[in-house]
Amino acid sequence: MNPPSRTVLVVDDEPTLVATLKYNLEREGYRVLTATDGAGGLSVARAEHPDLVLLDLMLPVMDGLDVCRILRRETKTPILMLTAKGEEVDKVVGLELGADDYVTKPFGMRELLARVRALLRRVDAPADSETLVSGDLQIDLKRREALRGGVALDLKPKELELLLFFVRNKGRAFTREQLLRDVWGYDFFGDSRTVDVHVRWLRQKIETEPAKPVRLITVRGTGYRFEG
Repeated sequence: MNPPSRTVLVVDDEPTLVATLKYNLEREGYRVLTATDGAGGLSVARAEHPDLVLLDLMLPVMDGLDVCRILRRETKTPILMLTAKGEEVDKVVGLELGADDYVTKPFGMRELLARVRALLRRVDAPADSETLVSGDLQIDLKRREALRGGVALDLKPKELELLLFFVRNKGRAFTREQLLRDVWGYDFFGDSRTVDVHVRWLRQKIETEPAKPVRLITVRGTGYRFEG
């Protein structure tokens, strides 16, 4: 069972889905808060400081993208977006705004709970005071900050985790499936396009010429390798 102190906020305007999520999350040992519109969800998040937010994109009063944008500006709380099938553009926009992951409706409860556990593992991870260095890149793990040439990089939480993984495993090639497992924590689920999107964003911040990467290399037929 998960620690009861872990709080999950569910923001969705479908009563049946909210009730189903609440029931299954509580069975896993989580404390569950709910809201049925974006403004209400934002208010609850600010008041209760949940450990994870499950956020629908299509919400009344204030849509999920606006809620995501505000929450990411105010907190590092993991955000798992709930999207309808076919909202590919909204998924990408949501990730760009700082959401950590998404699941597409209709989804299996096993998949949803696996993603919740994966995101909360990051919350539960102990603070680490070490600083990793690779060329002009520095990663301060205690402050959860990366710098290039002494200048702080504006990295989303998952970009930082991905960079940290690559730096710690410099020179090794990883498939997209391995990265989903080791960085996202998905043993059975995950869209490999998520890896490609985050690699593209990371290259824009750590490469001098993102279109001609020399640090984060594509390994044909395999995946990616970090050269430092």
